[in-house]
Amino acid sequence: MANRYDPNPFAEEEEVNPFANPGSVPAAASNSRLSPLPPEPVGFDYGRTVDIPLDNDRSSSTTQNLKKKEKELQAKEADLRRREQEVKRKEDAAARAGISIEVKNWPPFFPLIHHDIANEIPVHLQRLQYVTFATYLGLVLCLFWNIIAITTAWIKGEGVTIWLLALIYFIAGVPGGYVLWYRPLYRAFRTDSALSFGWFFMFYMLHIAFCVFAAVAPPVVFKGKSLAGILPAVDVISGNTLVGIFYFIGFGFFCLESVVSIWVIQQVYMYFRGSGKQDELRREAARGALRAAV
Repeated sequence: MANRYDPNPFAEEEEVNPFANPGSVPAAASNSRLSPLPPEPVGFDYGRTVDIPLDNDRSSSTTQNLKKKEKELQAKEADLRRREQEVKRKEDAAARAGISIEVKNWPPFFPLIHHDIANEIPVHLQRLQYVTFATYLGLVLCLFWNIIAITTAWIKGEGVTIWLLALIYFIAGVPGGYVLWYRPLYRAFRTDSALSFGWFFMFYMLHIAFCVFAAVAPPVVFKGKSLAGILPAVDVISGNTLVGIFYFIGFGFFCLESVVSIWVIQQVYMYFRGSGKQDELRREAARGALRAAV
């Protein structure tokens, strides 16, 4: 059974004017079960500001940081380029002046000197240069063993003075041999300098004289016991066999060093005369004497 409040489906609906006075409500609406909603003014609030979160400030600061870093990188790049040009200019100037920039590369575990025979010495002179380098290492070995032998003698009661002398021989001989005769020969073979040859001959002869003197070790300084030569070896072996053996080993080292060094100076002198550097050395010596006189 239909509800008595149901509207007549066949009744004509009353037209409602949407532009009519809001206060006037049609009769049908007033008679309906549901009351109409109260009218509300339509407002769009055009004056109110709405905050919309944008990343403009953040992106602007990021852009400024990127530009700043780019400028810093460009400045560093320009500085590196300037330094490279400066280094290249110095290298070119040194090359024009005949000065070679040497990088320390030997020994490999702790570079102290520049040494590159394979790349800087002519092929026909490399063997002789290697043998000369072996004599330098032999000198180091002789002086080091001399310290060991003298130390044993000192422990057995020979006194501390001979040990101090042996230490002085080592400290003076190792760098002195490199600077005074090995490096000049290396430079002479590399640059073909007659003056470097002359420097080598003078000090290498002193090196040979010292090795021969050490092998004999005459009783000149503290009875010769500061050097492990034949004479002190014969003297001390009667009192202490171990010290005598150490001295005899040192005598063998000094003898071997003397023989190889004599062979080296002969070979270098043969090359020196054959290449015509002897006359060039004489001319350079004459010019040097003339400049000194003037």
